[in-house]
Amino acid sequence: MSNIVEIKVPDIGDFDAVEVIEVLVKTGDTIAAEQSLITVESDKASMEIPASEGGVVKSLKVKVGDKVSQGSVILEIEAEGAAPAASAPVAEAAVAAPAAAPVTVASAPTAPAVSGGTQSVVVPDIGDFDAVEVIEVLVKVGDTIAAEQSLITVESDKASMEIPASVGGVVKALKVKVGDKVSQGTEILVVETSGAAPAVASAAPAAVAPAAPAPAPVPVVAPHPEAGAPVSVAATRTSPTAAYAESAVPLRDLPHASPSVRKFARELGVNLTRVTGSGPKSRITSDDVRAFVKQSLATGAAGTAGTVSAGEGFSVLGWPKIDFAKFGEIEARPLSRIKKISGANLHRNWVMIPHVTNNEVADITELEALRQQLNAENKKSGGPKVTMLAFLIKAVVAALKKFPEFNASLDGDNLVYKHYYHVGFAADTPNGLVVPVIRNADQKGVLELAAETSALAGVAREGKLSPSQMQGGCFSISSLGGIGGTDFTPIINAPEVAILGVSRSAMQPVWDGKAFQPRLMLPLSLSYDHRVIDGASAARFNAYLAGLLADFRRIIL
Repeated sequence: MSNIVEIKVPDIGDFDAVEVIEVLVKTGDTIAAEQSLITVESDKASMEIPASEGGVVKSLKVKVGDKVSQGSVILEIEAEGAAPAASAPVAEAAVAAPAAAPVTVASAPTAPAVSGGTQSVVVPDIGDFDAVEVIEVLVKVGDTIAAEQSLITVESDKASMEIPASVGGVVKALKVKVGDKVSQGTEILVVETSGAAPAVASAAPAAVAPAAPAPAPVPVVAPHPEAGAPVSVAATRTSPTAAYAESAVPLRDLPHASPSVRKFARELGVNLTRVTGSGPKSRITSDDVRAFVKQSLATGAAGTAGTVSAGEGFSVLGWPKIDFAKFGEIEARPLSRIKKISGANLHRNWVMIPHVTNNEVADITELEALRQQLNAENKKSGGPKVTMLAFLIKAVVAALKKFPEFNASLDGDNLVYKHYYHVGFAADTPNGLVVPVIRNADQKGVLELAAETSALAGVAREGKLSPSQMQGGCFSISSLGGIGGTDFTPIINAPEVAILGVSRSAMQPVWDGKAFQPRLMLPLSLSYDHRVIDGASAARFNAYLAGLLADFRRIIL
C-alpha cells in the first residue's frame, strides 16, 4: 500500500522566510530518510533540509529563489506502506536541531552570572553536528564584544553557521583558530565581563520546546541501511565558499562576511577579498558588494581595483608557487612602475574584451618614396623628420570618419560615438610601453603630426609624460616596424574598441596582371572588439586603410 506524504520545512528556530538556494532532488527521484532535499540560506547560516522519510518524489513545491518557513511544503512523496501520521512532525522536530543552532546559542552552557571577572564562552548545542571545522574567527584579543555578536563561523558537510557570544565583554584570550574542530562545549574564548551575564536563558525553552514532547525521533534519526548512500554523498559536498580559498591565502581563510553576502557576491562574480567592508569590524555588507560592482562598471577597472574576477569573477587556478633557485642561479628584479600599471590594464583588457584580429598588407611603395623626398627637402629647410607613423595617423583619421563605429566606446548598453579624433601611439621607453595621445589629429597635417609624435616620444623616453597627455584616446597605433615581425595581435586599449598593429615592411613580388613587380608591402594587424565591430566591418576598414596608404592622394577625397 502506498500513500502520498508531504515533506515540510521543520522548526528552524526564529529563521523566517529563508531563501532556497539549491534544490537537490527532482521529480521521480527515489529518496531516503535524512537525505538532503533543499539548501536554504539566511543572513547567518546556510543549511540543508533533509527528508523525514523515504519514498519517490511525486512533485516539487519549491524552486530556487522561493522563501520558505517552518511548515512550508517542500515536496510530495509516495511512501511505501502506511506511515504513522504523527511521524512527519516528529521527524521535523528532530532535524530542526542543526538549523536552530544559531538561535539556541544563548542557552548554551556557560559560566554562572558573575559581577565582573572573566567568563568562558563555549560552543552551544548545535544538534548532531560533531567536530565541525572553524572556517572563520571573527574577533581578536582586545575586542569589545556584545551579547549575540558572532564569534566564529563553523562548517559541516550540510551547513555553515555563525556562533554568537552568550555574554558581552572584552576578549582576553582566544581558544580556537581557523581549521580547528569544535563540538558542543568546546571553549571558544575568554571574556572579561563588567557586570552580570545577560539573562538569555529564556531563549532555551522556545528553541527546545518543539522537540521536548517527542521521544520518537530516535528511530527516525537512527542509521538506516538504505540511507547510507545519500548520507555519504552529502558528506562529499564541498563548501559553497571554498572557491574563495585562493592559493595566496590559507585554506578556508574566508572574507569577513555572512553566508548570504558571500552568496550574493558569488552571483555577481565578485571576489570578496577585494572588497572593503563598512560594517562592524570591517564586516562586508551587501551594500559594499553593490558599491564595488557599481564602481567597477563605471570605471571599467574590474581587473585592477577589485578584479570582478578571478575573481575575480573568473574561476582560474592560482598562480604556481615555485622555488626557482632550486633549479639554478637566479636574480629577482622588481617590475617597473609603468609595467605594473600597464600589465594590470592589459590583463583586464585581454580577459574582458573579445579580441579578433584582421590582417592586411598595404602597398606603400609610392608612399615611402614620398616620405624620403619630404625628408630630403626638410633636411635642407630644417623641417621635421617625417616617419611612416605620421602618414598612418592621417590615414587612420580618414578611416575613422568613414567607419564611425571604430571611433566609439561602450558605455553599458550604449555605444558612444565621438566627434573628435584623438589618436594614441605606443612609445617604447626604457621603463616600459606608454601611449601618448595626439589630440585633434584630424586638424593637423602630416608635417605637424610628425613633429608632435617626435616631441611626445622624446618626453615619454624621459619619463615626463603627464597623465593628460595619455588620456582621451579614440584609437591607438602600435608600430613595431623599426624592429621586425610580420604580424601580431595588439591588445585593445580600453575603453577604445580597436587598435592597429603595424609590422616591418618588406619588398615582395606582386603580380600586376602581366608580371611580378617588386613592391614594398606593409603588414597591418587590426584588433577589434567583437561586441561592437563585426568581421565584415573590420575587413572593410583595413582594406580602406590599405588603399589610402597605397595611393595617399585619396586622403583628400
